[in-house]
Amino acid sequence: MKGIKVLLCIVLVIILAGCWDRKELNDLAIAVGIGIDKVQTGYQVSVQVVDPAEVAANKGKPGRAPVTLFTMNAPTIFEAVRKMTTISPRKIYMAHTRMLIFGEEVAREGIAPVIDFVSRDHEFRTDFYIAIARGTTARNILRVITPLEQIPSTEMFASLETSSKVWAPTAAVTMDQLITDFTSKGKEAVLTGVRLTGPAREGDKRNNVEQIDTPVLLQYTTLATFRGDKMINWLSEADSKAYSYITGKVKSTVGSMPCKGGGLLTLEVMHADAKIEATMKNGTPEVIVHIALENDIGEVQCKLDLTEEDTIKELEKEAEKSLEALATKAIANAKKNGVDIYGFGEAIHRQYPKVWKKIGSNWEKGFSKLPVHVKADVKIRRLGTINNAFEER
Repeated sequence: MKGIKVLLCIVLVIILAGCWDRKELNDLAIAVGIGIDKVQTGYQVSVQVVDPAEVAANKGKPGRAPVTLFTMNAPTIFEAVRKMTTISPRKIYMAHTRMLIFGEEVAREGIAPVIDFVSRDHEFRTDFYIAIARGTTARNILRVITPLEQIPSTEMFASLETSSKVWAPTAAVTMDQLITDFTSKGKEAVLTGVRLTGPAREGDKRNNVEQIDTPVLLQYTTLATFRGDKMINWLSEADSKAYSYITGKVKSTVGSMPCKGGGLLTLEVMHADAKIEATMKNGTPEVIVHIALENDIGEVQCKLDLTEEDTIKELEKEAEKSLEALATKAIANAKKNGVDIYGFGEAIHRQYPKVWKKIGSNWEKGFSKLPVHVKADVKIRRLGTINNAFEER
């Protein structure tokens, strides 16, 4: 009996010994943003680290920035991160990363090495967003001091999340989603671009946020398409919005359409749904894209009697034609590059695995010849707080 008690005590001691690998906050540099650029010696890794003394309420020293940027070059990314201990008094801790920014040169060369490092390192979570520096380097993006939020990477994260919900041409892509797109059969990945609105040399100065008209801002642009892990090209704003419609990623957005008598009518998308259907016709695969929208009228700059039911039905038909044309043109442009970012091949693979086995090995060519039909269904639900435009009234 005594021996059993002793054994039980030993087991409990082993189970409760949970502090052996503890990490004290005073020993860590909390990384919130990571930038990867290409240099002659390999990679240039830039890490945006929080300055806890500056962020803490009423404890910051005048003139100090809320974050610090450490930059290091090395043949591999892991080496660069560890080499940062030669300039940082604390070990870089990656668990609170909010943004991962790729330089465009890295993206075009291939981001597989970066994805391998990030997904292999146990400190990284997968809930951060990924973007590509457009027209500048990832380091320059992370150097900008931003308004509204003290920590720039936190503002970038919130801005991309908000933009993807209310403005369809952008997409908030996490690490999990990116890896899924890389490993899926018949679907390629996309990432949103981010650019500077002013000269990079002005972005890291304190006066960048001390003016009403901020000289340098970070602005998300359109989507970049990939073939495998290599970036191919940038989509236009229209094609980026069409991508979100086709893949069912639209939560809300706005779009305008011309009125017959002149002027524009703006519609706000309140609900969107999309379905990609693979079919066979005469032994050849085809795809039908179904897009359904529920809209509210947001702005009227033309003469229309919106109290008439026939007017609403006519607007719905015009909106359907406009949406079908938008999606059809975007698909045609994607076919020119042979990059299936919509997942049409994935739909064929799921519905007809035997057919996919024959055509999947050369899907780049198969996608360029794939017949795709777009069918839109648009409903206008509400007119807003007034009926006709003031000019019409």
